[in-house]
This record gives sequence, C-alpha cells and structure tokens, in this order.
Amino acid sequence: MFKLLSSVIPSFPKARGLRPALPITAAPPLPPPPAAPRDLDAYAGSPWVYVAVSRIAEAGALVPLHVYRREGERKFAVENHPLELLLERPNPFLSRFELFEQTLGFLELTGSAYWYLSGSSGAPQEIWPLRPDRVSVVPHPERHVAGYIYEVGAMRVPLAAEEVVHFRRWHPTNDYLGLSPVQAARMSIDGDRAMAQWNRAAFSEDRGIPAGIVTINDPITETDFERIKREWRANYGGGQRRTAFLRGGSVQWQAIGLSHTDLDFLNGRRAHRDEILSIFGVPVGLIDANATEANATVAERQFVERTLWPKLVRVAQKITADVLPFWGAGYLAEFADIRPTDHAARLAEIEAARGVLTTDELRARFYQLGPAGSDV
Repeated sequence: MFKLLSSVIPSFPKARGLRPALPITAAPPLPPPPAAPRDLDAYAGSPWVYVAVSRIAEAGALVPLHVYRREGERKFAVENHPLELLLERPNPFLSRFELFEQTLGFLELTGSAYWYLSGSSGAPQEIWPLRPDRVSVVPHPERHVAGYIYEVGAMRVPLAAEEVVHFRRWHPTNDYLGLSPVQAARMSIDGDRAMAQWNRAAFSEDRGIPAGIVTINDPITETDFERIKREWRANYGGGQRRTAFLRGGSVQWQAIGLSHTDLDFLNGRRAHRDEILSIFGVPVGLIDANATEANATVAERQFVERTLWPKLVRVAQKITADVLPFWGAGYLAEFADIRPTDHAARLAEIEAARGVLTTDELRARFYQLGPAGSDV
C-alpha cells in the first residue's frame, strides 16, 4: 500500500521512520468560548437533568480513589500517598466528596471540568474546582494548549497549562472543549420544560379552564352584554387565555382549546423523561417507584457497569497523567472497582489457579497484594 501511494502521489514521503509530532492546529486569534451558562442552568431548570446529574455525581463521589505504585506488570497499593491525603481536604472550603461531586457534575452539564492546582513548592498543596463557564482555553500551535484564562466579572486571570487539570468528554468537532449530555438532549429538555410551563399556566394562571367561545343567542342590551363579559372573565378568565363572546340567542359554550387528554400530555412528558435519562445513561428502572425488585437490580447493575464506571476511569486516568507526576514517576490512580462481581465464577477461577500459581502469585493477581508477610 505504501509503494502504491508513493507511485500515485509524487510528493508522498519515503519511509524514514517516525517524526516528531506536527502542529495539530493553528492558534486562532481568540480563545474558544467557555461553556454556555445555559448548560449549567439546565440543572436547576429540568427535573430529569437534576435527577440524572445528581445520581451520577453523588454515586461517583462515594467511590474511594487509591494510589498504586507500578512495578513492571504489577501494582502495589501506596498507603497514605500525599495525593490521597490532599484529596481528603483539597482546600479549606471543600471536602473530598464535594470536589468529586462538582467535577463529575460539571462534566455531565458542560462536557468539561477543571482543577486549579495551587502550591508554593513542587507538589500541589490545594485543589480548586473551577466553574467551566468562567474558563477559556488558550490554544498553542505546537503544544496544543498554551494556558487558560479564568474570568470573574471584569477580572481575567491567566493560568499556566501545568496549573490546570482539564477533564473533558470527547467532542467530535471541538479540539478543546467536551460535548455534554445536556447539549445532546437539548431538544428534549426544552420540550419538557415547555410542557411543564404550559401545564403550570393551565392550572394556576388559567385555573384549568380551556379556551372557548360563549354564544349568547337571546337579544340583550349592550349594558347586559358588557356585564356578562365582565362577570364571566372575573370568574373563569385567565391571564394567558381569552374567552370570545358572540351575541345571539341563548347562552352556549364551545371549547376551542386542546385538553391534556387531547395532547396525550402524560405520555409526552414520559417520553421526554425516558429520552433525557437515556442520554445521561441513567436507566429508568433506577428511579421508577413502580419498578420491581428484579428490574431495579438490573438497572443498578447497568448504571454502575455502563455509565458510572467509564466516567470514573476517565477521571482517574487524567489524575494519573496530570497530577501524580508531581510526586514522581511510576504511580497510578484508580477508583475502587465497584462493578458487580460474579463471586461464584471468581472463586472457581481462584480454585483453578491454585494448581499452577504460588501463594504470592495468587495474592498479586487476585487481591493486588504483595508477598505473604510484606503487609504485616
């Protein structure tokens, strides 16, 4: 294939081994815009976004993060590594749970999350989560990222690239910012909010009275006609809806609006709920009060394995790449593996391995422990 391309394209380079990385982008005149505040507002404006993000952020914040030392293909737990101690109190105002809750929550709402690493010497002494809507990425033509700008009001604070840890989801059309589930679910979120607002208007401002026409067939005076309109609207009118009056014979009412039944209102809102939760990866059975125990168990397993665990791996690997090197090479960060385990299959595997592995090999392979006696 290489020879074929070289013959067809005269300028195609001859095989000469690997080259240094080429510039991946040209620096634009302005930094890419930060996350839209509208994405963050969805957390307070949509009940299903709130449910999905809260479940993911709170469940993820409960999982312990451990630091390991790598030796070849094996890893050994590091007790009280400085990073683990720092995460217990990342700064004077946040706990470990709050730090990871905000980090995972920002990732779901905006596709990006940022940590500012602060310290007076080599290693970080404090970790501060930054609001994504206040952070702009400054591109660099060779290093990819030259730094960041943090904006609060009229204040613009430049931050060096090594001071910021940028967690982000994959975005197919943006080299610097992540794509959030909120952006993917925007149509359903807006539709569900519009239905909720219509429902509120129908039952509060308009007292649930449908739009219609009042026809008065009997001849009446102008004074009586105006009086009837005033009394009707005082008792049945609403701020968002008007009742039409037609003068004629006896009084008749004709509804011209659509009811909740006509609109299939409940099924419409249920469809929006299911679509929003599906985009966030939260099974409906996890929040459905009518779900059977079996359905709830399956939903929880799917949530942990297919939604929560990949998100934790993304965060842990970024911490390994950008934070742990401050304390030297050879360290690995991993969250505790919370994926459900088939205990019967695991015991059978250990039993089968006993005939070919030593005790120390069994400890290392199945329990990530050192040689017998080393943990005494």
